[in-house]
Amino acid sequence: MLDFAALREKKISFKDLCAGLTVDDLHRLTDEMVDAMLSLISNARDADVTFQPVDPQAYDEYAATTEELTMPWTLGHVIVHTTASAEEAAARASSLARGVEVKERSRYEVPWQMAVTADQLCHRLEESRRMRHAFLHAWPDIPNLELTHTVDRPNAKPRNAVEMFVAGLVHEDAHLGQIVEVLRQATAAREGETLA
Repeated sequence: MLDFAALREKKISFKDLCAGLTVDDLHRLTDEMVDAMLSLISNARDADVTFQPVDPQAYDEYAATTEELTMPWTLGHVIVHTTASAEEAAARASSLARGVEVKERSRYEVPWQMAVTADQLCHRLEESRRMRHAFLHAWPDIPNLELTHTVDRPNAKPRNAVEMFVAGLVHEDAHLGQIVEVLRQATAAREGETLA
């Protein structure tokens, strides 16, 4: 995998993280990330998918309802969110690589309330893998790496096709620890331990 820790610790810039990456690299990195998430949830039980963890820092500025604003995310919620974000990044990257300006969002997130079994999460991850590879297969042999897009976020910088795709992986990596923690709490609750 890419050195996401070095990026978070500001030991490497985002541009340097992406420098020299090819479409083949993006295919490989996609598989590594999806495989990492599948490995993390490999022992998850259905009850773990809907388990409501304790997360005092929970805050979702894009929450659909006021109630969800500070609601801790279930494992199902984390997986559908991360895959949707990575797919959106892949879709935008595909447009940029083909020289098509990105003018709107290209995002669909499976309703998290529908993610209730471990098998569904595995299916969602495999479906996301297939979709991301498909977006990469849409890149021309010589991709346009000059065209950029700046996401609508504070301090966002313009990103070319490679950088846009990698941004989805960076976002997923940021949620890996959350997956581990939700599963830790779910397992502890199942075994009757204190969640502290």
